[in-house]
Amino acid sequence: MKTLFIKLLITIFILATSCQTIKQKSDEVVEKENEKFGMFVGKPVSELRIEIGAPSSDYISENGNEILVYKTKKYGIPCERKFEVNSSGTIVKFSSSGCI
Repeated sequence: MKTLFIKLLITIFILATSCQTIKQKSDEVVEKENEKFGMFVGKPVSELRIEIGAPSSDYISENGNEILVYKTKKYGIPCERKFEVNSSGTIVKFSSSGCI
């Protein structure tokens, strides 16, 4: 009985630490993602199109700015990156979801 309890505690400890490691790794990836694509904020949309290519879709937001949407998949997980472009053609905002 004592051995079973010790094995159970070790298993719980391993699971808890591995979940924390996965969260740290995903946080690092998100941070790199924001650095890489956040550099386009304040730059002309032409630079974005040269670097990344044509968006998957685009639409006009409620405030009149154009939203460029880039959709990809990695390991079967959908990733969506959005860039908001003002009327003068400058990128003013970047956001992403699901990107690892």
